[in-house]
Amino acid sequence: MKILKSSLTLLVVFTTFAGYTQEFTRQDTLRGSITPERAWWNLNYYHLDIEVKPDDKYISGSNTIRYEVLDSKTIMQIDLQTPLKIDSVTQDGKLLAFESIGNAHFIQLSKKQIKGDFNEIKVSYHGKPKEAVRAPWDGGFSWKKDSNGKHFVATSCQGLGASIWWPNKDHMYDEVDSMAISVKVPKGLMNISNGRLRKVDKKTNTYHWFVSNPINNYGVNVNIGDYVHFGEQYKGENGLLDMDYYVLRDDLEKAKEQFKDAPKMMKAFEHWFGPYPFYEDSFKLVQVPYLGMEHQSSVTYGNQWNKGYLGRDLSGTGWGLKFDFIIIHEAGHEWFANNITYKDIADMWIHESFTAYSENLFLDYYYSKKASKAYVIGTRKAIQNDRPIIGTYHVNHKGSGDMYYKGANMLHTIRQIINNDEKWRKILRGLNKSFYHQTVTTQQIEKYLSETSGIDLKPVFDQYLRTTKIPILEYKMEADSRLSFRYSNVVSGFTMPIRMITGNTSFNIIPTQEWQTKRLNFDDTITVDENFYVEAKRIN
Repeated sequence: MKILKSSLTLLVVFTTFAGYTQEFTRQDTLRGSITPERAWWNLNYYHLDIEVKPDDKYISGSNTIRYEVLDSKTIMQIDLQTPLKIDSVTQDGKLLAFESIGNAHFIQLSKKQIKGDFNEIKVSYHGKPKEAVRAPWDGGFSWKKDSNGKHFVATSCQGLGASIWWPNKDHMYDEVDSMAISVKVPKGLMNISNGRLRKVDKKTNTYHWFVSNPINNYGVNVNIGDYVHFGEQYKGENGLLDMDYYVLRDDLEKAKEQFKDAPKMMKAFEHWFGPYPFYEDSFKLVQVPYLGMEHQSSVTYGNQWNKGYLGRDLSGTGWGLKFDFIIIHEAGHEWFANNITYKDIADMWIHESFTAYSENLFLDYYYSKKASKAYVIGTRKAIQNDRPIIGTYHVNHKGSGDMYYKGANMLHTIRQIINNDEKWRKILRGLNKSFYHQTVTTQQIEKYLSETSGIDLKPVFDQYLRTTKIPILEYKMEADSRLSFRYSNVVSGFTMPIRMITGNTSFNIIPTQEWQTKRLNFDDTITVDENFYVEAKRIN
């Protein structure tokens, strides 16, 4: 990484890997790093209190931010993206001065900040937020209307950041401990947000929600529409779980049928990953005018009442049409994204690899290990190997989209290496228990998987997460029933054990980058077990 230019407002950085070059600016650094103006205080509580005017595509309101003082500093960074504007910042009723550098706003606190104290500021703002062009990949507000001409509005903001529509400490390392969300909407419409509904002010048509668990910024959402509600109680590992569903009035009957996948999802994922992490806040599916997103305890749905992904099987095997992709995938993020959350978006694979992998674990639970295998192997055709799965740190830069299905196949491969399904299940459940409601790094996850499996998996992670190279297993049959084999196209120290198959039997080998020979007592045709994500190259 080379710094080319630096000034107060501009820092341009170029980073190159696997032939891919990315340019970063000072704004990327302010957005993606733990700046000194962020590091000295710890989030405790938000109260987001806004009015949404769909006719004007306009929002206004405030966010009250309670924080714990970790160090006696007096300049605080709060993020809010243009074209939204901060009207004022106050503390204890006193107006505070602030300086804006792009989307980062540096507030000068006048009150002495004493370590250990809990203080509050209130940020008032207004404007017309960015409109999402292709939600959820391009974030912002989706301003749509339903088939009856009523407003149908929703937010989505992963990657782009929650500061695209509300002021906050917009870095993933620090999750707020709890949050109130108050949203005033036009009469005749409802707002559905995260957590539990505390009350509805019928005079102003303001919906008051409360989230009692830690929540990441991009998980916070607003969904506005002519909703109707139905629900059920699920008998889960931690007791009765309220499962609530909000859909457009005309789609109620379709939803009652399609959302039968929701309790099935809950049963499978509690088996594999442990108890649902947010019993106190309930589980919701909320219909939105885009495909869907993993908003915590308020998972959004727009898969058009289809099985698969908008009616398509991403694996090409038929198994992907056994479930509604959005319900299974986005709800899987409640464990990997909302319970266990990356500190830096460069580690987004922690969210997406495990959740893409959850799709075939759902199949494993309800159909068979054979179905699970077929599905995850089938998704390999979507892998591009264009750049590494891990992105660039401290500049809000995620890695390759291969974090989904290359990551899922890496995890499926690790399951084969461990070769003990009950142990693998305990590891997955242990992850969610050990890192319960925490933000984490790749290194923490790698270390945990290596320690609990008893296997040094670092070369495996280095290979699949940090390079675009797929291991090649070269092998050939020599005279006298001897098998010669080695790895190529691998990182240093890559000695992943792999299973070979002959007839109805199998055996393991541990290749290195040097040729090895193993004497066999048979002459049958030998193949490489396809459960391992490698390229097999037989040399005649």
